[in-house]
Amino acid sequence: MATTIQAVPSPCYILEEDLLRRNLTLIQSVAKRAGVEIILAFKAYALWKTFPIIREYITHSTASSIWEAQLAFEEMGARAHTFSPAYTLEEFPSFLRYSSHITFNSLSQIERLRPLMPRDGSVSFGLRINPEYSAVETDLYNPCAPGSRFGVPASELRTLPEGIEGLHFHSLCEGTAEDLEQTLAIIEQSFAHILPKIKWLNMGGGHLMTRKDYDVERLIRVLRDFKARHPHLSLILEPGSAFAWQTGYLTSSVVDIVEHHGIRTAIVDVSFTCHMPDCLEMPYQPAIRGAKSTTEYNREAHSYRIGGNSCLSGDFIGYWEFDRPLQIGDEVIFEDMLHYTTVKTTMFNGITHPSIALKHSDGSIECLRSFSYEDYKGRMD
Repeated sequence: MATTIQAVPSPCYILEEDLLRRNLTLIQSVAKRAGVEIILAFKAYALWKTFPIIREYITHSTASSIWEAQLAFEEMGARAHTFSPAYTLEEFPSFLRYSSHITFNSLSQIERLRPLMPRDGSVSFGLRINPEYSAVETDLYNPCAPGSRFGVPASELRTLPEGIEGLHFHSLCEGTAEDLEQTLAIIEQSFAHILPKIKWLNMGGGHLMTRKDYDVERLIRVLRDFKARHPHLSLILEPGSAFAWQTGYLTSSVVDIVEHHGIRTAIVDVSFTCHMPDCLEMPYQPAIRGAKSTTEYNREAHSYRIGGNSCLSGDFIGYWEFDRPLQIGDEVIFEDMLHYTTVKTTMFNGITHPSIALKHSDGSIECLRSFSYEDYKGRMD
């Protein structure tokens, strides 16, 4: 149950309502001006207690699992646009209940599940394609890497399978409008024999339109031009990061400072592997409020590694320069920690899990969720 709090606990994810609304306003504007539908991808952001705010701007969402589809149905109040790498026979009837659109990942999945596919139009079925092009440089996040398990390449798709009404592709990760433009050019060439036969095209996620340097006008132009060339198509985008991009932060406190071989490490009450996993997976060095990220350790500049409080040896990131020496109890704020981070956290090591709070436009702070020993214990039951 959400409660109003006076002091923010440590650690805590804090979402700022004004910043969320800023992003939502831009996303809504792009959708209207370009004549497309933009929906929320739960894989990047699923804080359902904020869905009443989001529903003021967009009405639908995308799911990648049965639980995400159920969350869309129950909390967004609309059936999901669903894609999964593989649907089981046991779960597929539930997917049908919770989804308005279902995209298959392979031709074999279509044939295996065809006996369960309704023909009354209650669900629109699609197929994921692989354009075999992506601007993503990190293989872990590249859905079009050689040998990718995602989607059907043009060379394997001679005709549109019976009952399939749409195509879906996902090839971007924090991409640009230019990346999308290049991808669409390839799709128009490679799948020219299929595009006239479908009703909708889902362009997936990775459209980071709320990033400061993103060329929003180019995105709108690209989408309008594509729609003009294919006026029979309904176009769908499902960004995740764009919704929560730079909308909040993770607070932490310095618990200890250790120094070995001339390197100081400030150990905080959060963990990179548990609470900020993308920092190690991507990898990237997050921004810390009031500190400067550096590539070399400089003792004279109040440099520190920041260490997490798990027992994973690699649970640290560094280096940062602070304007003064850190002390035990000092607050360390990690910027931009709402998208992906909040949905990928774990309770590894049973470390105290950060609370989740919403800072309203009037300055009040509402605790949306706090975690206890029982949450950890329940997962191990």
